[in-house]
Amino acid sequence: MCAIMTPRTPHPRLCAITAVLLALASAPVFAQTAGFDDLRALRYYLQQNDTASTQAELRRLRIAFPDWQPPSDLNAVLAPNVQASVDEGAIWRQIERRDYNAARQLIEQGRQAGAGWSPSAEMLRVLETNEAQENFDTAVTARNASNAIAIARRSPSLMTCERINNAWLLADMYVLADQKPAAMTTYRNTLQSCQSYAQMQPTLEKSSAIATRTELQELFGVARRSNPGAASQLDQLETRLLGGAAPAQSTPMAAAATPPPAAPSQPSAAPVASAPARAPVQAAPNAGALPLRGDGRLAQTRRLKEQEQFASCLAASTAPRSLDVLYERSWCAYSHDRPTEALIGFQAAARAGDALGPNVRRDAHFGLALSYLSMNMTEQAAHTASQVRLSDTQHRELEGIVPDQRGVRAYRAGDFRQAIGHFDALETLSGALRRDLAMLRAYAYLNSGQRPRARAEFERLHSQLATAETREGLNATQGP
Repeated sequence: MCAIMTPRTPHPRLCAITAVLLALASAPVFAQTAGFDDLRALRYYLQQNDTASTQAELRRLRIAFPDWQPPSDLNAVLAPNVQASVDEGAIWRQIERRDYNAARQLIEQGRQAGAGWSPSAEMLRVLETNEAQENFDTAVTARNASNAIAIARRSPSLMTCERINNAWLLADMYVLADQKPAAMTTYRNTLQSCQSYAQMQPTLEKSSAIATRTELQELFGVARRSNPGAASQLDQLETRLLGGAAPAQSTPMAAAATPPPAAPSQPSAAPVASAPARAPVQAAPNAGALPLRGDGRLAQTRRLKEQEQFASCLAASTAPRSLDVLYERSWCAYSHDRPTEALIGFQAAARAGDALGPNVRRDAHFGLALSYLSMNMTEQAAHTASQVRLSDTQHRELEGIVPDQRGVRAYRAGDFRQAIGHFDALETLSGALRRDLAMLRAYAYLNSGQRPRARAEFERLHSQLATAETREGLNATQGP
């Protein structure tokens, strides 16, 4: 799939070419060594005692793989399990643990110890992309906009539709760096590249936070050209976002009514956004056309999922050939923070219903709801969950997430009393409220004119753990 272009990309039609050139420019150069399968012909000639063909094959291998050195004893090539000395599972486990230096050390040890062994292209791709992803996530969390932007520019593998959350975060970083035009270009390129309505809807909603009326209308035009079949859905979304009393052209579309003044130290309620996934593998391009069963990788995919080896699971189930494998893979994609890809698989499994097995329809809807929540699409998640009878455990899990997101959203919109209501409901359900949400509720009390209640909340939090934030909150309640 074509990568989502950054603002430095000159034209949409150059998307694929640019992604390839950037990948070539930024990708590390790995040793051009022969792998186990590359030596198949050489093993055959050795087994046949065909000296002339053996020498010819050795010459070919030296040309094709400049970094490969034949063993001093060619009989080593005939060893039935030259790969047995290389534990690829251990390498995958290090990648899963995000210990990339250890993974590289094991790869180098494998190259030296396993005659002719070399890591697969998939393993190297996952390793490099995962490391870039972690660096990007760290920069975003630290609000280091310049670093995050630099990482995204030199790592085009992060800007794919399967990792669409990265594009949204990149736009946030451009805004933080006071580069709004670059953020708008990122949203525009995302709409051109990621053309399903499930991807377009959150992209347009997020862009409305910074777009003027004219800019948002232009983005809807891009979306309609990219996906003409979603015209009616886009019309409804545009009506909701623009509305009858839309702001003037110079006013950001998502600006709410100005709330009461807040303390200078008021927390900013960072967007609820999942860290994008670790293994850049795509879902089946046409999930609806897949047969129910028939992909022989089901047992392996399910085993890796149950062992929580999600990177290995994704690598083992690339391009699913049946719905049952796609369904199992979707749980790995969700657990590996790839909600957009998981969404596609869960939708296909939900349509197939219990033909895939008992309770699959229910569990697929549960997966859909979780995926929507990972994308901060709370109302879509609630609607999806209402279509089936969830288990008590599933229901409780969703109940704990929905009021959390609704409370944060209400706070951002300046509806502080509504935010307090959601946080109170979450506290009742869970028996406690996370400290960051409790701080947010205290500021909601302050901004809604409930100064004594706000001070009581800050005092309670300060007595539990005194920090600079709680001191600033207490100072904010002093008033004039």
